[in-house]
Amino acid sequence: QVQLVESGGGLVQPGGSLRLSCVVSGYPANDYAIGWFRQAPTKEREGVSCISIDDGSIYYSDSVKGRFTISRDNAKNTVYLQMNSLKPEDTAVYYCGLDTDHTGSSWYEVWEYDYWGQGTQVTVSS
Repeated sequence: QVQLVESGGGLVQPGGSLRLSCVVSGYPANDYAIGWFRQAPTKEREGVSCISIDDGSIYYSDSVKGRFTISRDNAKNTVYLQMNSLKPEDTAVYYCGLDTDHTGSSWYEVWEYDYWGQGTQVTVSS
């Protein structure tokens, strides 16, 4: 049974930082990708970043490029999202998803992902 568990969300002031974690269990191979998505109230889920576990390819949305950094620790089956210079518009529930057929060109599409975690709330407010 594949499981993804996010953690690390919370309340932070504008300009602050948070590091999210996504722990993956139960997937029997290393040829997958992990994407981070976020969903604010009344908005659609949007792709933030993605990393390929086998070759390390990395992707970012324009809205977070230069502020967020995605990384992986294969020994711990964990993907991290380091978020710096946070803005109020980054407020959302953040989800990680697992893509079993990763090609890269559609990393930002929700339908690309086969498994999802339960989400972690990030609130940026003074």
